[in-house]
Amino acid sequence: MNDVLGVLFDFGGTLFAHDPLAATIMSTSRRLGTEVTSQWAEALADRVQSAAHTADELRHPRDLDDRVWRQRWHVLYALADDEIPGLGAELYGAMHDPLQWQPYAATVATLQRVHATGVPIAVVSNTGWDVRTVFAARDLQHLVHTFVLSYEVGAVKPSPQIFHDACRALHVEPEHALMVGDDPVADAGAVRAGLRTLLLPALPPGAANGVEAAARIVTGE
Repeated sequence: MNDVLGVLFDFGGTLFAHDPLAATIMSTSRRLGTEVTSQWAEALADRVQSAAHTADELRHPRDLDDRVWRQRWHVLYALADDEIPGLGAELYGAMHDPLQWQPYAATVATLQRVHATGVPIAVVSNTGWDVRTVFAARDLQHLVHTFVLSYEVGAVKPSPQIFHDACRALHVEPEHALMVGDDPVADAGAVRAGLRTLLLPALPPGAANGVEAAARIVTGE
């Protein structure tokens, strides 16, 4: 008999993905009336990502406070506002637009199959914005028992606390839970928390990333 009694899924890179930042910079700039080259967009994307991971920037608890998340990402996305006025605010909107987050090829079917077994699902994410809106935009929120978001629970992966919080919300002991994610550092923290863990490759939106393996584990197939 299968003893997986609860499944925890990461959000970005596991169930849903957004177009790369450089592609979003190009489409957003075009919407603002400025055509930029792919090289310019890639360079700006690199600047944003590099700035987001400096020691000084990481002192801001983005994943633990939604206000800090908004403030800091507005600053980071605005690094080229002197060249394209208003780009930062538009980028922030695009990166948080629920409909710009696309499910992987088997996401919907996997959530439906796991839900149909009666095994509860938690979405566990390091984030400072409400990713429930992405599920609601596609009428998938009813398939998720609970959302355990770092800025709401005060803990970030790979800390065992956030995984244990999710297990408690599902009324499941860690040894009977499965964590499914894509980050070999953050999501693999579930192993230290006592959960079985399935890591998937981080692929572009709509790709077949193997998330359906979670349903096979639950059903014992």
